[in-house]
Amino acid sequence: MGYYVNVEPDVNIYVEDINPFGDKTILFVHGWPGDHNLFEYQYNQLPNLGYRCIGVDTRGFGLSDKPWSGYDYDRLSDDVRSVIDALELSDITLCGHSTGGAIVIRYMARHEGYGVAKLVLCAAAAPSLIQCPYFPYGQPKRVVLDIIQGTYTDRPNMLRGFGNMIFHNYVTPPLSDWIFQLGLQAAGWATAAIANTWLDEEGLFADLGMIQAQTLILHGLDDKVCLFPLAIAQKNGIPDAKLVPFESCGHFLFYDQLDKFNEELIRFTQE
Repeated sequence: MGYYVNVEPDVNIYVEDINPFGDKTILFVHGWPGDHNLFEYQYNQLPNLGYRCIGVDTRGFGLSDKPWSGYDYDRLSDDVRSVIDALELSDITLCGHSTGGAIVIRYMARHEGYGVAKLVLCAAAAPSLIQCPYFPYGQPKRVVLDIIQGTYTDRPNMLRGFGNMIFHNYVTPPLSDWIFQLGLQAAGWATAAIANTWLDEEGLFADLGMIQAQTLILHGLDDKVCLFPLAIAQKNGIPDAKLVPFESCGHFLFYDQLDKFNEELIRFTQE
């Protein structure tokens, strides 16, 4: 079941609601530059076990509206709050991947975890995607600047290069092409604006310590996008968080280690 949620004047967010009468609800927030479809192989299985799975297309991506502005983590987390309010959700598991992980971290701090019982961070782009003097574990700033430049000059080529970084294990060319097409559905300006947000965001360091919900961190040891030390920083920053390293696994861990990902997610929600 797909529908739109109005989050501000003239901006509507697309929501896919699968098995709306399920006993447990997981709200998925995708990473850059995809959309809710990235979690297809969770949607295929979890509803059979009684889960309600809700996928959100963040503004600028997928089927959501693509305004010129609003791509900072404050606004993006406010969009998540609008979805939770509109669907009257409570006691949910909030799951964020990559940039979606950063968004849900900001949500937990900015909105005090409203409606959320448990939090799952998957290869989250936090507390900083880029290197800085006090956090040397991210990507060199030049990598992000090249992504931005590539978005403005040859976005398909930039997306193809990013797609070559996200898996550790072999995937078929059709699957890779499908993910590439999801990236093309985004607005170019939104793709670049999110990358700019990576450069200037400092508040996630403080946000980690404000998370009160039970938290599971899932992260591939071979992640070339959000390097594994980011997961260690998340665990150290979030009270009582649990970190599960994924061996032989890259950035798209929900494909790279699909069965293990689903097993860990199910186990956590049932604890």
